[in-house]
Amino acid sequence: MTRRPSALHTPARPRFTLTRRLAADHAARTLRADVAAGLTATPKTLPPKWFYDARGSALFEEITRLPEYYPTRAEREILQARAQEIAALTGARTLAELGSGSSEKTRLLLDALGPGLRSYAPLDVSDSALREAGEALIRDYPRLDVAATVADFESALTLPDTPGPHLLAFLGSTIGNLDAGQRAAFLTAVRAALGPDDALLLGADLVKDAGVLRRAYDDAQGVTAEFNKNVLHVLNRELDADFDPDTFTHRAVWNAVEERVEMHLRSDRAQTVKVKALDLAVDFERDEDLRTEISVKFRRSALTDELAAAGLTVRRWWTDPQERFALLLAFVR
Repeated sequence: MTRRPSALHTPARPRFTLTRRLAADHAARTLRADVAAGLTATPKTLPPKWFYDARGSALFEEITRLPEYYPTRAEREILQARAQEIAALTGARTLAELGSGSSEKTRLLLDALGPGLRSYAPLDVSDSALREAGEALIRDYPRLDVAATVADFESALTLPDTPGPHLLAFLGSTIGNLDAGQRAAFLTAVRAALGPDDALLLGADLVKDAGVLRRAYDDAQGVTAEFNKNVLHVLNRELDADFDPDTFTHRAVWNAVEERVEMHLRSDRAQTVKVKALDLAVDFERDEDLRTEISVKFRRSALTDELAAAGLTVRRWWTDPQERFALLLAFVR
């Protein structure tokens, strides 16, 4: 007699999955391309994503706890006050998140979405951050599946094949790191990825007093300065460069025309930096700036218009009590 396999012995479907959509050398190739383009441009620039090695990520977590740096606290206040409303308005069965990192703030949404939520789908370039956060979440949320994706949202954006409706979260005002053209392309990609019942939850820092903004990016303890200079350590390690971080000064500048904070590293003297991996020699004049980040601050009407141009309608706009930061919920038009 042949014995049938018992259903009790059927392997359980894994609750945590990790899909890699980036080639193994993606980060190395992208870093080389960004540095070659940025250090030979006028003015010199680097994308802010290269701040975030392990040391840079730890420094940024420290920044979020500084008294001058309000965005993280303000966004959390809004989420605490509005998460239940967001859940009711979206009925999301999958929460997707771009640039999720540790996913800490996301727990407010996971709790609000409750038993109807079936899947959390974080997308990040960091394999280790996704794995660490995902394993913690499946432990703390026994009914939740985590479908993580290693991907770069700036180059490819697709939502996972998980139960809808989807709520796509892009928090932290990371959208402010994109210039106008990049934002238009990003929002168009978001619109293409969303289905008719899906929604976008977007965090955006708002225009405010220039002094408040400068202090948020140039704190009294100098943590942001160390964070800014960390990108030079990254280039030294990854590209065999010979930057001396002590010869650069951190600057936070309010660009009133573009309504954005810019972070710069200013060369304290004339010098030549060699980037051996690129066979590149970069000349800096005294007081020449290397721009390492833009952080655009938004006004309601202009940002709503940007989303509308991409085919997204803002249905809710919430701020913290001091109106420093906004969280908006948008649907396909």
